[in-house]
Amino acid sequence: MDNIQILWVDDEIDLLKPHILFLEAKGYQVDTANNGSDALDMVQEKRYQMVFLDENMPGMDGLETLQHIKEKFSTLPVVMITKSEEESIMEDAIGSQISDYLIKPVNPNQILLTLKKHLENRRLVNEKTTSNYQQEFRQLAMDLSMVRDIEGWEQLFKRLTYWELELDKLEDESLNEILRSQKSEANAQFFRFVQNNYEDWFAYPEDAPIMSHTLVQNWVRPSLDKDQPFFLVVIDNLRYDQWKVIQPEIEKYFSIEEDRTYWSILPSATQFARNSLFAGLMPAEIKKRFPDKWVEDNEDDEGKNNYEADFFADNLKRLGFGSRSMGYEKVTNHNYGKKLSENLNNLLKNEVNVIVYNFVDMLSHAKTDMKVIRELADNDKAYRSLTLSWFRNSPLLDMLRQLSEKKIPVLLTTDHGTINVVDPTKVVGDRSLNTNLRYKSGRGMSYQGKDVLEIKVPEAVHLPKQNINSAYIFAKEDLFFAYPNNFNHYVKYYRNTYQHGGVSLEEMIIPFVNLSPKS
Repeated sequence: MDNIQILWVDDEIDLLKPHILFLEAKGYQVDTANNGSDALDMVQEKRYQMVFLDENMPGMDGLETLQHIKEKFSTLPVVMITKSEEESIMEDAIGSQISDYLIKPVNPNQILLTLKKHLENRRLVNEKTTSNYQQEFRQLAMDLSMVRDIEGWEQLFKRLTYWELELDKLEDESLNEILRSQKSEANAQFFRFVQNNYEDWFAYPEDAPIMSHTLVQNWVRPSLDKDQPFFLVVIDNLRYDQWKVIQPEIEKYFSIEEDRTYWSILPSATQFARNSLFAGLMPAEIKKRFPDKWVEDNEDDEGKNNYEADFFADNLKRLGFGSRSMGYEKVTNHNYGKKLSENLNNLLKNEVNVIVYNFVDMLSHAKTDMKVIRELADNDKAYRSLTLSWFRNSPLLDMLRQLSEKKIPVLLTTDHGTINVVDPTKVVGDRSLNTNLRYKSGRGMSYQGKDVLEIKVPEAVHLPKQNINSAYIFAKEDLFFAYPNNFNHYVKYYRNTYQHGGVSLEEMIIPFVNLSPKS
């Protein structure tokens, strides 16, 4: 520790000399005062890192002194020390934003622990986190070389995400660089795993993970079987790491009964994955069953997700729950979200309610289109922070709070994730080619085979064909497709933007959470 200055204020300060000597022997510099007035003068003349303040002093007592200190130095940590255990005194002190509360007699180790907890917490956490990750790095590298199955990939991805969030707390960027390298290697191996297994999951569905088209049947159906109202909340484009940063806010109102992950189908994009989720069908089957409600991929975005409520109602009917009353709401702007929150009671007459919330998807698109969002969400850490800031102030959190108060269970999930793209890979095709940067569908495409997962027979994975020679390609890792024409401008515009539709851990392994209202 370097030059940590402590002020200890007590009308019997001479009796505390052994404590002060103990702290000085530990390297702290301790000044003393025996009344509140002197203490106020001293905190204005010298920069202290912490004040120990006796509650019961003649003249200006501890609570009054505390109030004056906080008026001028609101961030200065103050620890109240008192002989009294009266609840009202504790509440007054806590309400005045003390950092800690100790009951006399205090021993030197109590004081030392308080100092370390409040002043050296960051350093101690940094050192412990660094040490733990250095040990985990070797284990992650070993496990990465051995992961071979669906469950193994889910667990590895969760561990990588855990360390991303832990290292976010550190000021040292070097460990983040190491983790990013490790995660990049994981995505490279994950791509090979999907490339080798994706088609087999449709030929042998018993070997497949829970995916978009099987989610409702497997994980939503148990809530339908309970014959009680519930809400299904789908936050568009919510990655697993974004779920983990908003989780503490949700846990104020709900207990997490199950925190699981499922797999988005390919393309990991809204038109395919979300329609598949609600319909309980793969896209080719949706097109066949609802030919007038399927919009081809190379057409305008308008209408591609206009029939989710119809698809979900049909899915419920096929599962034997067609008689259930259902509500469906799609929130695409703040004002509508606020209006929905204010009128949430109107939805409670339904047995099943679906809320699709589009903010995170809009945020990822805004980073592409708006310079200010690019600067605010320059990397994944900032992107997570922006997501948390939105959620804390969103009508969605208010809706969840209301549902908790009304004892309504909630299933929270998403349709796909997103990845920050870095490097381009060239693709050439005719004008019928779709515009997505992470997957392409069409005929006569030219591309770098090593950079993509090729699906030359779309029927094998239940994807619709625009014409007899149509194929699909999906970008691997953090690549994005770029046309040779005006290549440099295109690359500069789209590099370091969030895209979805391809093959990566972030896009495909996504959260599904059962929330139980807290009493």
